[in-house]
Amino acid sequence: MPTLPPLLPSETLERVVGQARLNGTWVMVIGSTFGLIGAAGGEVVGCLTWLLVAGTGAMALHGGSLLHDGETRGLNWLVGGQLFCMAFLLALCGWQLTHIDLAPLQAALTPDIRESLGQTGLSEREFLLLSYRVTYALIALVAVCYPGMMALYFHRRRAAIAAALDGE
Repeated sequence: MPTLPPLLPSETLERVVGQARLNGTWVMVIGSTFGLIGAAGGEVVGCLTWLLVAGTGAMALHGGSLLHDGETRGLNWLVGGQLFCMAFLLALCGWQLTHIDLAPLQAALTPDIRESLGQTGLSEREFLLLSYRVTYALIALVAVCYPGMMALYFHRRRAAIAAALDGE
């Protein structure tokens, strides 16, 4: 199978700017949505953290705009925004795992779930703790993988973007 030639620097720049817009928009939408859900539920820490995450989406949009305007410092905004996003989400997971509140989850248990728990041998508290910990462990995993890979994606294209912007 023949290999494809590498992208031209201008094509790389165009793709990075497009990815920055897509990523920034989605991070803002998701962060704002979870921030509103946290506010509605009275979760101050969760609400503020998700709004900070939404702010990292704005950083990505700003970085993409700077690159589009020919400024290489836009890459710093892109990489930094991803690293801040990761840090905020990991801080939220750490907070939640050290300040466990199972009351809202207990209220959500249905009689069917309680009956099933009786058959497994797990107590309600054990089940809820396990579910809680697994949920935040998965969020932490996603928080490391997605923004981490995006930061790496943006960082690895520095040379091509510099070449594209120098050629303009």
